[in-house]
Amino acid sequence: MRHKIRCLFIFTFALFAQAQSPPSYLIRYRLAMSRPASHLFEVTIDVSIPAGDTSASVDLQMPRWQPGRYSLADFAKNVQEFSARSQGEPLRWDKIDDQTWRVQRQGSGLITGTYKVFGDDLSGTYAQLDVGHGNYTGGEIFMYVAGHKQDAVELHVEPPQNWRVINGRTERPDQHDWKYPNYELMIDNPTEIGPDWTVDNFKLGGKTYHIIVHSRGDEGGRRPAFIRDLEKIVRAETKMWGMPEFDSYTFLFHFVADNRSGDGMEHLNSTQIIQSGILADRASYYGALSTAAHEFFHAWNVKRLRPVELGPWDWTKPAATRALWIAEGFTQYYGIAIYHRAGFADSSEFLSDLAETITTIENSPASKLMSAEASSMAAPFIDRASYRDRTNLQNSSLSYYLKGELIALNLDLLIRGRTRGRQSLDDVMRRAYDEFYLKSPNTSYYLKGRGYTIEDFQRIVSQVAGVEMTGWFEKYVRGVETLPYDESLAVVGLRLAKTVASEPYTAGIAIDPEDRQALRLGALRTGSSAENAGLQQGDILLSIGGTPVNRENWHRILNRYKEGDRVPVALRRFRQTLELTIQLGPPDVYEYRIEEIPNASAGAKKIRADWLEGG
Repeated sequence: MRHKIRCLFIFTFALFAQAQSPPSYLIRYRLAMSRPASHLFEVTIDVSIPAGDTSASVDLQMPRWQPGRYSLADFAKNVQEFSARSQGEPLRWDKIDDQTWRVQRQGSGLITGTYKVFGDDLSGTYAQLDVGHGNYTGGEIFMYVAGHKQDAVELHVEPPQNWRVINGRTERPDQHDWKYPNYELMIDNPTEIGPDWTVDNFKLGGKTYHIIVHSRGDEGGRRPAFIRDLEKIVRAETKMWGMPEFDSYTFLFHFVADNRSGDGMEHLNSTQIIQSGILADRASYYGALSTAAHEFFHAWNVKRLRPVELGPWDWTKPAATRALWIAEGFTQYYGIAIYHRAGFADSSEFLSDLAETITTIENSPASKLMSAEASSMAAPFIDRASYRDRTNLQNSSLSYYLKGELIALNLDLLIRGRTRGRQSLDDVMRRAYDEFYLKSPNTSYYLKGRGYTIEDFQRIVSQVAGVEMTGWFEKYVRGVETLPYDESLAVVGLRLAKTVASEPYTAGIAIDPEDRQALRLGALRTGSSAENAGLQQGDILLSIGGTPVNRENWHRILNRYKEGDRVPVALRRFRQTLELTIQLGPPDVYEYRIEEIPNASAGAKKIRADWLEGG
């Protein structure tokens, strides 16, 4: 009886929710780019409103950010020349906040908004239009109708003459029109528009993979080999996850030859990867493959298996989730592991990559200040965010990518140890994907399934490990205790070795990279000898031990002295010269490496072999 009452309540609530939802609008977008040299995308939105809708106005909003990059981008700053009309007649409108244009209907059932968007930044966040090509993701270009993100939308793209359009939802050559179930899916779709991109395909397990390459430099004849190597990445990931639910997936690569650009961004059925070099360069070639290993893993982890806060979104404020250490950090771990499993790195290189991450995290002053959950919540401040004011983020913030990678490493090895090699973190990920995405009832219009909470994820880990993991999560995920590397690595007959770093001692001094004229100090390391001596950010370092210093020699001169020495330094602060004394402390940076335990047991070696081979 209780079950029947519960079902009746759910059915009644669903009918009530349906009755309360606003009637759907018919929303059509047109995108043109008649003057590529201007860097201006030209957008038109036609909004057809049902006859029974009595609202006096329609709000059109630009998102403040978009998925995958969690800092605020404030795309409205690039909007210009907005206007609104109905049947050719102008409509009144007002800018009611920094991202919202309110259009007065004046009794009209059809509203047309037009505007232009400046874009000249090729990245996973922003758009670029120039004489060579156009590229966008969506959120930086298209306003949405407030209250109607769930409505189906249509898009027509008008490229310049002799330019072609392609994205992850392209179904035929020369396609210019697309339909999407909702706004969120439309803006989850990087699109390349230009005359000279290429497309190659391969099939695996009945799925089709498209590889689009936009090159601004020499490929050196390497594209066929690149396609074959990319297939190795796909094989390794589908071996771990099983066959994906999508029918096709698109890799969009840019080799831009500008020596500065670089990015990778995940999308539901595609990824966009930007390399600063050219395909002919070895570093760009393998950099693109390693990034692909990370981004393709996101097709499961983040885009489908997702924290509850990640979709659908409120574009008026940044996302707040405690789980980016899973969403991004675990993907970071598996990106490195998959690259190794696919044969592009040997075991020593794989272990060296992990040790490098340990070195970064354990040398960070923030490792004792910020937990993995807190780092996730700080994403809007640390995910490629920029500030005009000085901050202490260098000392106080930790990367959820890197801390999450190390949590994944430790959990993977601990699970293998607790289950004698029968289970691993792979089983956690597959079970979570199955429960929350494939089998859970839909909770929104965005995607099927539901988002998970950290408590959900902790439960799955406990089930797979065969032991309650609450205490572990409290110490290492919610807390800031050092991860149990020795216990975890011992499972596979390895250990962590710590030595004084080979790089020069700094006493906590950091040089501001932006000031090329003077030896200006950046953010000093918290608790360092330099900070204790009274040096501070903004000071200009003049001499150490009476010897004048510059960018080339200050390290060498400082390292003439040893621990415990009292070293005079001269600096300029507010046009005054000061004399201070630094008492040199112990080494401030250590190096970590993962090495084999002598006489490790046969069982540990067997688990290690399975781990390294992806078993």
